[in-house]
Amino acid sequence: MSTTPEQLLTPAEVAALFRVDPKTVTRWANAGRLTSVRTLGGHRRFREAEVRALLEGAIPAQRPSAE
Repeated sequence: MSTTPEQLLTPAEVAALFRVDPKTVTRWANAGRLTSVRTLGGHRRFREAEVRALLEGAIPAQRPSAE
């Protein structure tokens, strides 16, 4: 059985997909909208499958309610 390693994206790569600034991606991670993992060097990486699902609308974006 062959297992392929999980594809991880940098904040810049995620930002390019969503057409936002990389700092916005970091804010989304801090707010819990995206799950991130940390490298041994402390850098954030995002699971490509989760990012693609969010882009395709399979995962609803969590937006704060305006009250």
